[in-house]
Amino acid sequence: MSTFRTAGDGVEPARVPVRTLYTGAKMPAVGLGTFGSDRFSGEEIAEAVKGAANVGYRHVDCAAVYGNEPLIGQAFRELQSHGLDRADFWVTSKLWNDRHAEADVIPACEKTLKDLRLEYLDLYLVHWPFPNYHAPGVGVDSRDPHARPYIHADYMRTWRQMEKLVDMGLVRHIGTSNMTIPKLTLLLRDADVAPAANEMELHPHFQQPELFEFVVGHGLVPIGFCPIGSPTRPDRDRTPDDTVDIEDPVIVRIAGRLGIHPAEVCVKWAVQRGQVPIPFAVSRAQYLGNLEAAVGDPLSDDEMRDIAGIDKRCRLIKGQVFLWQGAGGWEDLWDEDGTIAGL
Repeated sequence: MSTFRTAGDGVEPARVPVRTLYTGAKMPAVGLGTFGSDRFSGEEIAEAVKGAANVGYRHVDCAAVYGNEPLIGQAFRELQSHGLDRADFWVTSKLWNDRHAEADVIPACEKTLKDLRLEYLDLYLVHWPFPNYHAPGVGVDSRDPHARPYIHADYMRTWRQMEKLVDMGLVRHIGTSNMTIPKLTLLLRDADVAPAANEMELHPHFQQPELFEFVVGHGLVPIGFCPIGSPTRPDRDRTPDDTVDIEDPVIVRIAGRLGIHPAEVCVKWAVQRGQVPIPFAVSRAQYLGNLEAAVGDPLSDDEMRDIAGIDKRCRLIKGQVFLWQGAGGWEDLWDEDGTIAGL
């Protein structure tokens, strides 16, 4: 039994809602994101992981490409030395694009486990459905000369190795990220081990209702990145037409009624809608406020309807660096016409 004590001003983990996966496993309905957006050091993020656990977080979303898993692993080890049982916290990580080859999937997961100092992952995601790679910190115009569109046979070869990770006991669940309905339809048809979750961009200005309903309707848990509109995202992911969720008059009005920051309204909406937001924060006040939002007074039905009405279909993470030779615009990554874009 865990002997780890939550800070006096924190949120008791038992109060945080959970989402039940098709296996019966329970995922805490709010997690801490760990992508530093090229703006925060690994040391800062590792400290945030420890601080977040101290105020009640029991869900951390990681990825190999973020470059900070060894430092987060040290944080996990320190937390466990202070009495936090491994069974009491949920850890997700992700397979990066340059490790899709059949021979690379299992070693990539093993490295993540070594870096995180864990014996297993609760959830392991294929980070993007393409093997297209970009070097860290590149600009928006960077392109991988070997990039190619989604090829389902190739993705399934990667997925079969993901399934082996479940059989080996290295991961409890596998899932997808940055997928679309056409791609998920093929995967659900062909998978032996079904995906348990899909991580996707979700915030009030980008609600993705069709994909959200598809994911939920097929028994996957929707995990939402950029839940407050990712104000610290990299410059390469910014365009002049982007909107700002936390400045929306509806969000600001609700925040005023509740006496909380607009970002916390976004988190509260996400949890109440049924997705799992994973907001990034290194400030104690911010990550504590985000967790408090999940357990505080709910939004009214009218407020939920008002937020449903401010969807601007404003995708912030467009993925331009993953485009292949001959592709049109970034829209080709997202199958917006209902078909998978090809060569």
